[in-house]
Amino acid sequence: MASANVHSYRTDLVWTGNLGSGTDSYRSYERAHEVSAPGVPVLLGSSDPAFRGDASRWNPELLLLAALSQCHLLAYLHLCAVNGVTVTGYTDQAAGTMTQTPDGGGHFTEAVLRPAVEVADAAMAEKAAALHTDAHRLCFIANSVNFPVLHEPTVDVSR
Repeated sequence: MASANVHSYRTDLVWTGNLGSGTDSYRSYERAHEVSAPGVPVLLGSSDPAFRGDASRWNPELLLLAALSQCHLLAYLHLCAVNGVTVTGYTDQAAGTMTQTPDGGGHFTEAVLRPAVEVADAAMAEKAAALHTDAHRLCFIANSVNFPVLHEPTVDVSR
């Protein structure tokens, strides 16, 4: 029996980019694929357009950045709720940098989250700003990557 502190996840992936000749050549196939999991909509994926991907679909690099942003949001909202900070708005314009290596591989070198938070009262602003550090420490995804995840938060008071 699994421990209550261990959580398992499962996804299914199906490549849908076979144009008839499979991977006969670098240009003979699409990078299109579908990712699914029980109970959620199918995610249409591809590679980054720089790697012959479809710009209208999610690519792994965008998904990694989105996961970091979402994880920070969820940890942050939890901390605000239990610390008496009323958040009334939250947006993030995250950015990530990936560097290719000469062998064709690559890795992210950093991600920068830019959460813009609105709080209900000016007296909450200082605590709201400080809780980003704790949210980063608690974020499952940020704790799972081997590159810096930086934060440039702003806090404003709702009007």
